[in-house]
Amino acid sequence: MRKRTLIAGILSFVVFLLAGAGFWAYRLILAPDFEPSNTRYVYVDENKDFDDLCRQLADSAGCLRIGSFRQLAGILKYPARMHTGRYAVKPGMNNLALLNNLRRGNQEAVRITFNNIRFKQDLAKRLAGQLMIGEDELLPLLADSAYCASLGFTTETILALFIPNTYEVYWNLSAEKLMQRMQREYKTFWNDTRRAKAEKIGMTPVEVAILASIVEEETAAVDEYPIVAGLYLNRLQRGIPLQADPTVKFAVGDFSLQRILFEHLEIDSPYNTYKHTGLPPGPLRIPTIKGLDAVLDHMKHNYLYMCAKEDFSGRHNFAITLAEHNRNANRYRAELNRRKIR
Repeated sequence: MRKRTLIAGILSFVVFLLAGAGFWAYRLILAPDFEPSNTRYVYVDENKDFDDLCRQLADSAGCLRIGSFRQLAGILKYPARMHTGRYAVKPGMNNLALLNNLRRGNQEAVRITFNNIRFKQDLAKRLAGQLMIGEDELLPLLADSAYCASLGFTTETILALFIPNTYEVYWNLSAEKLMQRMQREYKTFWNDTRRAKAEKIGMTPVEVAILASIVEEETAAVDEYPIVAGLYLNRLQRGIPLQADPTVKFAVGDFSLQRILFEHLEIDSPYNTYKHTGLPPGPLRIPTIKGLDAVLDHMKHNYLYMCAKEDFSGRHNFAITLAEHNRNANRYRAELNRRKIR
């Protein structure tokens, strides 16, 4: 009888230990340990250590038991094998699921966008704000003539490589991998149909981008893009200088100029299309897809001149003859004077 009682006691103790161990293992490994209100993302860069990650999980990812996460991470030796990346933390996620993603580098892609970009510094800053790369990693590539040439561009035309759109990439993408991705997207955009249209008007894709950038700087009215593009193509085909004010602003380095003066027209720059015929060496900005297609599908007309409307609507008066243009320009100058814009 005593022997049976002893065996029963031992069995009960073993069952208790096993149950306790099972409960501990369940809470450590499989029990939900993250309850954010919605999916959150943690970012692991080259400077983040395990303690930094734990603080981020506790502060912004709804971690219920950071101690158990630390414990399982130690068992799996994760702190010594951290991978950079952007990782999703979903409501109800357990420690093992998150640690498996972290250990294997199974990150979530991020969507990047860039638009309204004029200068390389602006582009580098915009992309650095969305990815792990720094401005100091991307800018040297954009300024490296040999590297740009390897992609089929010059340092003046390299911005034409970037087609504004929304792209899914990994957050820890290197600067060179990003450039390679942009080159693939460029080739996809410039398909046979678009290349045939460019060839029909005697332009390369880069030249189309340069002209599109001028068009977009010239007017804020998207419906005017094809008209303005047709006007500049008329001037190019007749060997007439573009005389585009945005190129002067680019040469001066001041896009806020409201009035172009004779002193501005005299600046010695290959971007000054009042002094030099043809297109400038590179785009004034990264043109949009609408701008690029507006050049390829430009409106056919006989306009050679344009002038901002005197109502300051941002729209333009177009003219075929110089006499008509002068009348439009006089009205605009009179309004500038009336508003005391110098």
